[in-house]
Amino acid sequence: MKMLGAQVGALRRAAGLTQRQLAGRLVVDEETVASIEQGRRPLKEDLAAALEEIVNARGVLTAGLENMPEVDLFPRWAEEYMDLEREAIALSWYDNQVLPGVLQTDPYARAVFSNEVPTLHEDDIALRVAARMERQEILHRKAPPTASFVISEVTVRDRLGGDEVYFGQLRHLREAADLPGVTLQIMPIGRDVHAGLSGPFTLLETPDHQRIAYVEAQRGSQLVADPDEVSLLERKYAMLRTQALNAQESKGLLDRLLGEQ
Repeated sequence: MKMLGAQVGALRRAAGLTQRQLAGRLVVDEETVASIEQGRRPLKEDLAAALEEIVNARGVLTAGLENMPEVDLFPRWAEEYMDLEREAIALSWYDNQVLPGVLQTDPYARAVFSNEVPTLHEDDIALRVAARMERQEILHRKAPPTASFVISEVTVRDRLGGDEVYFGQLRHLREAADLPGVTLQIMPIGRDVHAGLSGPFTLLETPDHQRIAYVEAQRGSQLVADPDEVSLLERKYAMLRTQALNAQESKGLLDRLLGEQ
């Protein structure tokens, strides 16, 4: 990805274009061009085809994209989801194994990827952590999405990476809970009802008000656009919010856990 990004940058400069000018021709954000050139965002086929014409690449980018090592490519479903996540006006997460990626600290994300089986190479871990940190920009943009999180207390209490990582992550969660547009709720231990036993999922609303779900699984995940299936998950999420601690109670739990340092 870094090599292909460097080629994009070299071709852009040879064409006499700035990143802003190229972004305008591609009808994307300047940050998108910068991220591709730095190897932090994958170059997708449609963008590569447009770039070929603008910078007169003569097939160089398409050939590079077709021959990238598989380890450097995000799965197609992950690319599609991340594109939707960047543009969404509303996002709702339910997680019961690890904290949502957009709420993870760098050390926590590194601990998550370090627990993968089979073990990941350090370079692969670094790539994935960088991509995960970049996703968090959505919560800090000028017009942030309406973001709702329901997280299992067990997940909040897990000490992935050790005590230092754990308390750093708790502080980050507590700060995130006060961000504009963010609502964080914790599903406490010991509930006798639970609407999320089938596993984690994410709901999002696009700028044109399409509602889509994203369902995670062990060996792959999928986007769900069927209105009936999305409606079912929306009803599950609505029930989860009634079963979890409210936002103020959840902040209080985080404060108590932080007090254990």
